[in-house]
Amino acid sequence: MASSPTSARRYPYVVLGIAVVIVILGAFALRSITEPKATVTTAEVAYQNVVKSSSTNGKVQPIEDFKLTAQAAGQVMAVYVKVGQQVKPGQMLLKMDDRYALASLAHANSAVKSSEQAASTVQQGGTQEERNTLANDLNRAQLQHRQDATTLESVKKLQQSGAASASEVAAAQHRVDLDNANLKSIQDRMTNRYGQEDRARAQAEVADARAALLAAQGNVAHADIRSPIPGTVYYLPVSRFQNVNPGEDLISVADLTRMRVTAYFDEPEVGGLANGQSVIIYWDALPDKVWHGHVSQIPTTIISYGTRNVGECMVTVDDADGTLQPNANVRIEVTIAEHKHVLAIPRDSLHFEGSRAYVFRIVNGTLVQTPVETAGGIMNNTWAEITGGLSPGDVVARNAANNRELKSGLKVKPANSN
Repeated sequence: MASSPTSARRYPYVVLGIAVVIVILGAFALRSITEPKATVTTAEVAYQNVVKSSSTNGKVQPIEDFKLTAQAAGQVMAVYVKVGQQVKPGQMLLKMDDRYALASLAHANSAVKSSEQAASTVQQGGTQEERNTLANDLNRAQLQHRQDATTLESVKKLQQSGAASASEVAAAQHRVDLDNANLKSIQDRMTNRYGQEDRARAQAEVADARAALLAAQGNVAHADIRSPIPGTVYYLPVSRFQNVNPGEDLISVADLTRMRVTAYFDEPEVGGLANGQSVIIYWDALPDKVWHGHVSQIPTTIISYGTRNVGECMVTVDDADGTLQPNANVRIEVTIAEHKHVLAIPRDSLHFEGSRAYVFRIVNGTLVQTPVETAGGIMNNTWAEITGGLSPGDVVARNAANNRELKSGLKVKPANSN
């Protein structure tokens, strides 16, 4: 059957279209063959230890510290030690001028005796002389009362016989009444001369005087300054014959082999801290040396520290040897978590799309986007633990030269290949 004219006319266009497709596919094939491969840095998936840590600043403090300040204005009479010297408990450190302290002590002793004597006088109803005077007055009053009472009885008998008038009896009775009043007045003075308020006031004055005496004794004791602990003199800002004011620092002693660090962690990092976590301590003054320790007390509250909200964490230094100085500003690094012998890749080879993680695996010189699992693993700035999706020996791409974008299907060669 002969073909229709319409089909004959369409045939050249079909052939042309097929030719165009073949040309395009050939061009792509040629391009893929001739296009240079992207150079990428790579990493092999392998087992290793991955550590998650947190860094912050802190201040060094002695665990056992003796700091002394001047209790009163005075003068340093002698200095027996120097900075860096080892001292024993009871060893003399400084001698302060004690002339004023001794004078104050004498005055305080006198004040205590005076107040105690005054309180005794109040308790006993007066001084011995006053009590003797009142006793004599009482004896005279009692004698006068007996005489007047006898006279009254005699006058009353005379009145019965008509030898005395009623007015004479009344006069005798008046004298007896006066005697009774005088007796009562003397007896009141002997027993109730001082009231409860007087006794309370006297006891308060005794207490104040005794407190002043204790303070004066303390000032005298502080004149001879001795170390209560074994340790090293690490701060000595005074010298012989120097005048000092109350509250000024005199000397500091501590055991420099027992140190701790008060570390300041930003609020979001506090939740990851736990007692016993290992710590590395860095001090810029000795950059080639590090110290080791452990978290001994996690933060119990959040405080303002400059412009930061932080938790104060106590770190015990395990290998303090006297070189880490009190009040030094240090940097600490706490191991928050450590997983040993786990599959890990460089952190920069891990990518995320939302919550999904993936890597670019290199298979036969081509990038293959491969989903991976990180749940339950830990990451730091350098490494990421992989819990699924990769096997030991897999090779992943980290980045490409000239910031070229990594994508699935890209032909690549390792940076160390020709």
